[in-house]
Amino acid sequence: MFYLGIDVAKAKIDCCLILEDSAGKKKTKTFPNTPKGFEQLQAWLNHHAAGPAQTIALMEATSVYHERLAGYLFDAGCRVCVANPARARYFAQSMSRLNKTDKADSEVLARFAMTADLHFWQPLPGHIQLLNALLDRRAVLGEDLQREENRLEKAESAFTIEPVLQSTHKNIKQLSRHIQDLDRQIDGHIDQNPDLKNDKALLSSIPAIADRTSLLMLSFLRSHAFERASQAAAFAGLVPIQRQSGSSIHGRSRLSKAGSSKIRAGLYMAAIVATRHNPHIKGMNDRLLANGKTKMMAVGAAMRKLIHLCYGVLKHQRPYQENYCANSQ
Repeated sequence: MFYLGIDVAKAKIDCCLILEDSAGKKKTKTFPNTPKGFEQLQAWLNHHAAGPAQTIALMEATSVYHERLAGYLFDAGCRVCVANPARARYFAQSMSRLNKTDKADSEVLARFAMTADLHFWQPLPGHIQLLNALLDRRAVLGEDLQREENRLEKAESAFTIEPVLQSTHKNIKQLSRHIQDLDRQIDGHIDQNPDLKNDKALLSSIPAIADRTSLLMLSFLRSHAFERASQAAAFAGLVPIQRQSGSSIHGRSRLSKAGSSKIRAGLYMAAIVATRHNPHIKGMNDRLLANGKTKMMAVGAAMRKLIHLCYGVLKHQRPYQENYCANSQ
């Protein structure tokens, strides 16, 4: 078995190839991060008799710069892993690797592939990719709109020349129209795909999961092959981390916040609403507060519970049931 570690940058990819029984021998080479560079990588692997069926390729999730390479290697027949950069960094520290270069990082990734419990990457279905792209574009335009509205608020509170105000108003109208157009495209895409439409309806059946939150959770849960709800919560950084050692250290538990900040931000207001209107979460919230937990700890627990509920309705393909716990007893 061959293990290929790839350090991905915008312009290049540094590769390290290790054969499992080669007594530590390795081969390294750098290629352009382009389709032509991918072909050169494939020729290099063939030269070293590293056939696709015998090669495990591991790379870090590097913004979007790893996606084309991951797809190319997957299509070629390699088993591809896209690792969390934090896990690879901790592994390098465990090896006492002090050097931080692209070449050194590629070897660390190859060694990591030899020892880690790997989850192999697969490209998303086309309709999920399109949904994610539309939602990402809407989120970007929404941030632009918020910034322009903030600028307008400041401009109207001070002496501002009229042409500047007109320009700001015009840009706000244009951004609003673009967002409305994207909303129509997203709704149309959902309607054209029965599985997405059904999943969105299931998510919307959960009290406190409104339209925008249901789209966020639909994109999130259908973009990852989570085996358990706890994995989804951990990916979003919503699992509690304890800090305790001996008799002197008794730190307060806190959220890991090691995952997607976008998911946490999208769930925050939904969790606030859920503590008042979702039967399962309201009861849990009341118990936590009665036991002395802070309001923010209770909100974090509510966010985590929402992910569990969303995962559950999609896994079982059943709408939310308020009396589920009572019926199961």
